[in-house]
Amino acid sequence: MDIISQIRSATGHSLLDSYQYHIAPEDIQVNETKPEFEGDYTVVLFSFVKSLKKSPEALGNELGQTLLKGYPHLFAAFNVIKGFLNLTVSDIYWTTFLSNNQANERFGLREPTGQKVMVEYSSPNTNKPLHLGHLRNNFLGWSVAALYKANGYDIVKTCIANDRGIHICKSMIAWKRFANGATPESTGIKGDHLVGDYYVKFGEELKKQAKPLLEAFEKGDDSAVNVATRPTLQRHLETISKLETEILKAPNDKQRGSLEEKLKTEKAEVREIADSATEIMKAAQQMLVDWEAGKPDVIELWRTMNSWVYAGFDETYKRIGSDFDKIYYESNTYILGKQLVEFGLQKGVFFKKDDGSVWIDLEADGLDQKIVQRKDGTAVYITQDIGLAVKKYEEYKADQSIYVVGDEQNYHFKVLKLICQKLELPSADGIYHLSYGMVELPTGRMKTREGTVVDADDLLDEMIREAEAKTKEQGKTEGFTPEELKELYETIGLGGLKFFLLRVDPKKRMVFNPSESIDLHGYTATFIQYAYARIRSVLRKEAAQSAGIPPAQAATVEPSLLPLEKKLIFNLERYPAVLAQAVAEMSPSVVAAYAFEVAQTFNSFYGAHKIANAETPEKKIMRLEICQLTATVLQSAMGLLGIRMPERM
Repeated sequence: MDIISQIRSATGHSLLDSYQYHIAPEDIQVNETKPEFEGDYTVVLFSFVKSLKKSPEALGNELGQTLLKGYPHLFAAFNVIKGFLNLTVSDIYWTTFLSNNQANERFGLREPTGQKVMVEYSSPNTNKPLHLGHLRNNFLGWSVAALYKANGYDIVKTCIANDRGIHICKSMIAWKRFANGATPESTGIKGDHLVGDYYVKFGEELKKQAKPLLEAFEKGDDSAVNVATRPTLQRHLETISKLETEILKAPNDKQRGSLEEKLKTEKAEVREIADSATEIMKAAQQMLVDWEAGKPDVIELWRTMNSWVYAGFDETYKRIGSDFDKIYYESNTYILGKQLVEFGLQKGVFFKKDDGSVWIDLEADGLDQKIVQRKDGTAVYITQDIGLAVKKYEEYKADQSIYVVGDEQNYHFKVLKLICQKLELPSADGIYHLSYGMVELPTGRMKTREGTVVDADDLLDEMIREAEAKTKEQGKTEGFTPEELKELYETIGLGGLKFFLLRVDPKKRMVFNPSESIDLHGYTATFIQYAYARIRSVLRKEAAQSAGIPPAQAATVEPSLLPLEKKLIFNLERYPAVLAQAVAEMSPSVVAAYAFEVAQTFNSFYGAHKIANAETPEKKIMRLEICQLTATVLQSAMGLLGIRMPERM
C-alpha cells in the first residue's frame, strides 16, 4: 500500500474512532504539501467540517494529535493551515520503505487484474514509407500498451495494414506508367521508399492534369465534370468569389483570418472536383473497381508492390522496437464490413440513395450523414473498420479496444462507435479513440503527396549522427570499443527521439526539432540516461570493493534523513502512483516528466552527498540503497517509454 493510501486509511480510521464519522478512504482528499508549507502530505478538511460541526483549526489539531499518537511509525509531526492538515511522514517510514524495496526489480508493477486491453497502433498505408508522424504513433501506441501491462492488464498489440483502397491504386497506376519495371532489387531502393516515390509521382501527375481544369473552372467552363457535379462546383465557385470580396472588406485581422480559412476550404473542394475529373484519377478509381472484382493482373501487381512495402516496414519496425501480437489486413476485413453494411440495411440502420450508395443518418446524434459504401459497390475506409471491430472482438474479447490515431480522425471514430452501437455489436462500448496531435516541422505540416514528409529511416539515421557528434563533442568516447560506441550512439539517438515525441501530452500538436532532443543538460532522454549511467558506475565501483549492499546491516540502525535523501526517496515511492496516473490519462508524458524529475533529484543528491565515503557505515548503506532503487525506477520508467538505458556514457 502506497503512502497516500496509508494516510487515507489512517485518517478514515481516526475519524471513525474519534467522532464515529464514517467515510470511505477513497473519498478523503490527500495532496502533496505545497512547497511553501512544512510537511509532506496534506489532508483537506473542508468536507468533514460541516458534518462534525467543528472549526477547521480545531478539527485539524485534534485529528493531527490522533494520527501522531496512533501511527507513530507513519507520522512525525503536523501543522494546520486554515482547512488543511499538513502531515510530516516519519523518517522510519521512508527508510523502511527503502530497505524493503531497494532490491525489488519489479517495484511499481502491479499484479494481473484479469482485464484485457487491445491497443492498435501504427496502421500504415501500404503506398508509402513510415514518416515522422508514424513514429509518434508507434512510440505512443507501444508505450501505452507497456503502461497498461505494467498496471496488470493483459495486453494485445495490433496493427491494421491499410493495404487496399484508392491510395494504393494511385501508387500502382504511377508504377505501371512511369517505373519501366523498376524493383527494389534493380534500383537498390528500400521497398517502401520505392512504392512511396510512385505515390508522390502520382500526385505530381495529378496536379499537372488538374491545372488546366482549374483554369477552365475559373473561366466558367465546367464541361470536364459530369452533369450531376456541376451544380456543386458552381456553388463552390460562387462562394469563393463572395469570400474573396469579403476578405478585401474585412474590418480586422480576426475576421479576415476566419474568412481566409473558409476560402481555403472552398478552394480545396474545387481542387477535389478537378482531381476527380482527371484521366489519371479515373484510371485509379477504375483500378479499385477491378481490384474488388478480383481482376488477376491487378491483384498480382497489388501483391507484388505490397510485398516490397512490408519488407521495408519490417526493417523500420525492428530499428524502432515496434512489435505486434497480430497484424490485420484491410483487404480481409473490408469484406466483413460489406456484409455488415447489408446487415445494417436489413435492420434499417443504413439507407440506400437513388444512385445506389449506402449511408447512415447521424443528424439526430449531432453529426451528419456518412457514406458507408460507394455507388459502384466499393467499400470506403469506415467499412473495413466496422468489420475489423467485429473481428477483433471475436478473436480476443477485449474489455477495451484502443485506437491510436491522429486527431484529424476524431470525427471518423465518433461515427465508427455510433455505427457499432446502432448495429448492436458487442465490441461497440469498448471502442476508445486515443487521439493525438500531429507532429509538424518548423516549416509547417508534412504532405506525403507533395513529398515533403520527414522519412522515418532518414530521421533515425540523423538522430544517430547527432548522438555521435554530441558524444564526441563532450569528449565521452574514451574506453569504448567501436562496437560499443555504435550501440551507444543508437541508444542515445533513438532514446532522444522517443523521449522528445513522448514527453508532450498526446492531445497537443508538436513541432519537432532534432537538435533539441539530445542535450546532456535539457529535458531529454540523454539527461536521464546520463544520470542512470552515473548510478551504475557508483554501484559497479562498490561491487568491486565489497560484496555489495549488506541488507542485514541496513536494518540495525535507522539513520535520520537529510533533505535531499528524503526528497529522492519520496519521489521514488511515488512510482506506482505515477504509473496508475499515466494509464488513467493514457499519457506516457506523465512517466517522461517523472523520470526527468527523479534524475534531477538524484543529480542534486549526488552532488551534495558522498556515497563511498559517507559519514557513517549506515549512511553509506542507505545511500547505496537509494542508488539501487533509483536505477531500478529509471530503467523501468524509461523502459516503458521504449528507451534503453546505457550502463556507461
